[in-house]
Amino acid sequence: MSSLPALDKFLKIYHQAYLDKLGESPRYYPQGESSPCIEGEFSDDELMAQMDKVVLWHPVEREDSVSFDNVDSALDMKLHTDINHFYCQYFSAPLLFQSKWGEGELLQVWNMSDFECLQQNIIGHLMMKRKLKQAPTWFIGVLGDGDRMLTIDNSDGSVWIEIPGETPSEKLAESLESFIDSLTPRVAPPEIHVEESMSELEHPGIWHRIKLMWQNLKGTRS
Repeated sequence: MSSLPALDKFLKIYHQAYLDKLGESPRYYPQGESSPCIEGEFSDDELMAQMDKVVLWHPVEREDSVSFDNVDSALDMKLHTDINHFYCQYFSAPLLFQSKWGEGELLQVWNMSDFECLQQNIIGHLMMKRKLKQAPTWFIGVLGDGDRMLTIDNSDGSVWIEIPGETPSEKLAESLESFIDSLTPRVAPPEIHVEESMSELEHPGIWHRIKLMWQNLKGTRS
């Protein structure tokens, strides 16, 4: 169990929702990326040879101990403790949800390489916030099909909607715990994401959307 009980609960009911409705675990396009989450035996070579292969997966609690302390040191700041509770406890594919604000996805970590990529992108996000002279936030997912990120106000842990380059626009919950607790799993078929041919876009799924948001922002702000 983590220090974010709502996430523990959501992961359990998420997997169960797929079993109840489809009779199987969720499916996901890993696009060559291995993970402890994948059900069945697949070699890295098999995954890389079939980039359009879909796999069954389930969330896995991490056995190693990781944190965002290195990000704290790199930026000379203290990140809200929820970032460790949210990103450092499990390996999981992105989590689809329904909410009173619409459909969305929660970002999770697929493997250790994904975690390292996440840390780099959190640093990039926070450095951009400094450049724009805006209060620090960090992202946890996306809402809808547009450019609305779900972010955490680093000062108090509240959850907001944020458009890249702008200050957070709408407060959704006082805490990450209460926000996740308000969500309902969304059972849907997997989608394969066609990545841009850019080195920054190495991971599938929700990363594609978040990275494109920030790539576009950097292009307009440079």
